[in-house]
Amino acid sequence: MDIKDIQNLIKFVSRAEVSEVKYKTKDFEITIKTPLGGNEMSYMPQPAVYHTAPQAPGHAPHAPAAAAAPSQPADNASDEGNFVTIKSPMIGTFYRKPSPDKDVFVNVGDEVSVGKVVCVIEAMKLFNQIESEISGKIVKILVDDATPVEYDQPLFLVDPS
Repeated sequence: MDIKDIQNLIKFVSRAEVSEVKYKTKDFEITIKTPLGGNEMSYMPQPAVYHTAPQAPGHAPHAPAAAAAPSQPADNASDEGNFVTIKSPMIGTFYRKPSPDKDVFVNVGDEVSVGKVVCVIEAMKLFNQIESEISGKIVKILVDDATPVEYDQPLFLVDPS
């Protein structure tokens, strides 16, 4: 099962308004849990999506730490000079604005500080604010508005100096 199949399964589950779906094959297992009835008001730091790798007989399956942790640091050193990359902590749809009638969170050249919201990622009808983990200046926006992003995909380049 590739990432596109997983994204389609997540979209299907969110439209079907079910609370939990398990999909299992010989060497792949995924469990998707959602708030029952499409309650969009409940806050979840990330969608509850657990991936388990194939297990040797006798080992209990477990969720990886990245899926269980609320939010991993979203920046790492970049290949482009001394810029730092803010990466997506989840799979979803990237939005530069909090809503269609509002201004964008950040533009190229804007100063950001730790904790400043730089974008929103929608996953399973939940809008997750992505905060900067570094202070500096936005050098480049690497993703177009309203496009799908994958886990750990670079979103912004920041000059920390």
